[in-house]
Amino acid sequence: MAARDRLAQLRAQRAQGDGSYHTQGQGQGQGYGGGGGGGYEMSSVQSPVIASSPTYASNGNGAGDGMTDFYGEIGNLQDLIAQFDSNVSRISDLHSRLLNNMDEAQTQRFTAELDELVGGTRALSGDIKRRIEALGSQSIPGADARIKKNQLSLVRKKFMEAVQKYQSVEAEYRNRYKQRVERQFRIVKPDATPEEVTAVVNDASGSGNQIFAQAITSSVRYGESRAAYREVQERHEDIRKIEQTLVELAQLFNDMSILVQQQDEQIDTVQNTAIGVEKDTEGALVQTEKAVVSARKARRKRWICFWLAILICIIIAVVVVVSVHPWTK
Repeated sequence: MAARDRLAQLRAQRAQGDGSYHTQGQGQGQGYGGGGGGGYEMSSVQSPVIASSPTYASNGNGAGDGMTDFYGEIGNLQDLIAQFDSNVSRISDLHSRLLNNMDEAQTQRFTAELDELVGGTRALSGDIKRRIEALGSQSIPGADARIKKNQLSLVRKKFMEAVQKYQSVEAEYRNRYKQRVERQFRIVKPDATPEEVTAVVNDASGSGNQIFAQAITSSVRYGESRAAYREVQERHEDIRKIEQTLVELAQLFNDMSILVQQQDEQIDTVQNTAIGVEKDTEGALVQTEKAVVSARKARRKRWICFWLAILICIIIAVVVVVSVHPWTK
């Protein structure tokens, strides 16, 4: 019955919209593709409402409002992680569309959507991390500590899997963008050496742009070469943004790994303390029962001694009376 009551309370809380989202404003994150879509609004891109972390109360036995609030926050986190995973899938789709699209207007639209979606997903991941951290820092005493550990472990595992999926998506499209840059460069310079291709694809110092510019001047297909050069510049910017996102995701994953270890240690400490207290309480109860038994035995012995003393006194009195006043026939 207690589990049903908790489930009913959880559903009521989630129905009130504790884990709802609101549309995020423009300008979050950094653009992909170098497009001019800064004024494009996205109603489908959402970021979470940053709610203050609840304080978990207890009714003395680890149940009650404390665990109800805990289950409610677990449900909210699962919704946020599902939204994060959905964002990653949409980001993958937009990368694919940008790679295959040739229309400038559509490119700008996809770029604006990707820009806002990446920014919203970045904010969402930070919120999930903070809420998991806050949830793990709250103390829930008693036997529910083990339940808390299992639920937290499940939520952290799902989030870290979603982060790894995001990393895989970004790494895949970084490679595909580089392949696109290589194809565009070979259009301009079909006889390019492997060293020149590598310099253009991995253009970190600007030498690749110089090589590309020199290839354009010697190309007989000037118009096509200029278009290829513009796309290569845009793809370089895309690659730079992806690499920045990969660095952020690697840091996030590392932070979560450290957090897992810290929170598990905290929960284990609380649980071990609770087990120790329970054992001490049981030991004290055993000692109390032994003391009660001993007290009863002592009282019984005192009564036995008392009646023995009375009996002895009576015997002595009888002897004295007989000795002083002997019975005569």
